[in-house]
Amino acid sequence: MKTKYSVIFIAFLLIASILLASVSLSGENPMEEEQEFFFGIDVAYDDPADIKKLIDEVSPYTNFFLLGSTGISHNATKLNDLCQYLYDKNLYFIVYDEDPRSLSLLRDVEMEWGDKFLGLEYEDEIGGGQLDVWEYRPVNEATNHSDASDRFVRELNRYLRFPFPLRPIPSDFPLFTADYALYWFDYKAGYDTVLAEFGWNYSRQINVALCRGAATIQNKDWGVIITWTYDSPPYIESATELYDDLVLAYENGAKYVVVFDSNEDYTGGILKPDHLDAMEQFWKYTKEHPRRQAQNNDRVAYVLPKDFAYGFRGPDDKIWGLWEADAASFEISETVGSLLPEYGRKLDIIYDDGLKLDGTYNKYIFWNSSVIVP
Repeated sequence: MKTKYSVIFIAFLLIASILLASVSLSGENPMEEEQEFFFGIDVAYDDPADIKKLIDEVSPYTNFFLLGSTGISHNATKLNDLCQYLYDKNLYFIVYDEDPRSLSLLRDVEMEWGDKFLGLEYEDEIGGGQLDVWEYRPVNEATNHSDASDRFVRELNRYLRFPFPLRPIPSDFPLFTADYALYWFDYKAGYDTVLAEFGWNYSRQINVALCRGAATIQNKDWGVIITWTYDSPPYIESATELYDDLVLAYENGAKYVVVFDSNEDYTGGILKPDHLDAMEQFWKYTKEHPRRQAQNNDRVAYVLPKDFAYGFRGPDDKIWGLWEADAASFEISETVGSLLPEYGRKLDIIYDDGLKLDGTYNKYIFWNSSVIVP
């Protein structure tokens, strides 16, 4: 009996060693899970027939859809019809709104299709609007950076959760937004997921570093939405550029990657067949290059001063939209410009705001040139 069990034990060790060797050669850890990922389109026009045609086209190579028109979210018939259509196509979705008076419709959506309904996109570009003197920006005056930060977070949070005394947005609704600046403060105010905008001629990697860094430290989700490059037709970048941006967002670890589809009048889509081909090619790329759960500690953090809401669209960008660029912002923008070529996709940009210098990052490089390695 003893000899029999010894042979079995030796055989078990041999099989185990072969399995371990194969795992080592493949470079994959069997305990790691594939990273959750959502990819799709934000349709910001109100034409259910055209939207259904688009859903039919893209459903084989997407898993997510954003109903981005209030013409849909404020109309119970259209909203329910399209939500059912998406559900039947096995697509996840979120709904855009900017008026809490229609939230009862979204509560019905949550109850009916809750396993596919991911949340509410409530307003967009509030951080960017703060920088660019948007009409409804949260802060119009402040005594200093900290005062501006407190006012921004307080006013935006009030707007998000208590826009009307009798109809606050339910706290269990995950809140999404798209923005091109001040991601850190969007999260602090209450957003659960921020989609960094890839558009115009703004640096993609700087926006990733800012949004991903804010999400990492505040334990939130983040993503990318590819928006306009031009303010007139064709609006969006070429199919080749779109594919490159999709891969860039994916390889940087975005949980959500979304393509915006609407003209300036919100009357129709702008995606052409070659854009859809690029999206299908990208979907194949994600299947051929599955992501494992990312480890943050192989990344480097550049740490900004607390409440220093600088736009990072050039050395002359404003601070909080209230103050002109100064010597500090010029020096910080130059430092970021030198760090990007050195660290590339491993660079995050965060704030010295209750920061714990733990192993979240491999290295912390502060704006005042001090460097801390946990």
